[in-house]
Amino acid sequence: MAFAEHEVLIRRDAMAVYLYLMDATNLPAWRDSVRSVKLVQGSAGAKGAVYRKMVAGRSGLSIPAELEITHARPGAEIQFRVISGPANRSGGYYLSTENDGTRLRYALEVRPEGSFAFMDRFGILNKMAQRSLRSEVAQLERLKDVLEPQSVS
Repeated sequence: MAFAEHEVLIRRDAMAVYLYLMDATNLPAWRDSVRSVKLVQGSAGAKGAVYRKMVAGRSGLSIPAELEITHARPGAEIQFRVISGPANRSGGYYLSTENDGTRLRYALEVRPEGSFAFMDRFGILNKMAQRSLRSEVAQLERLKDVLEPQSVS
């Protein structure tokens, strides 16, 4: 299993951050590998909602992947899992209120399955997955730039 997390302080209230994250169609605004997202099942921004995202593949072509919201606590936590696509990932966003805004932690994990788990006796795939996850959670810095109002000069 590979795991990575990243944390930022966003100078917005927790509910504003939470609502933005619950709308998975916002992912292309801050995740560089996500090209588009649309709701395909359930109610937008609710537990059980399934979104289809088109992600950039290694060959440059778009690859479909579906993610499901598995747990939601308004203003505090969102958990999800990828149910189809190139990687079996799960993760979550964890929010806490601070004086200066909202502390947001983004955590991801991937578990190799089937023949990939068997083939990775030497941990090569796990190291590649670890690197990919670290890069993905670090994009939380871009979310901070999107959500924080730009200062007027």
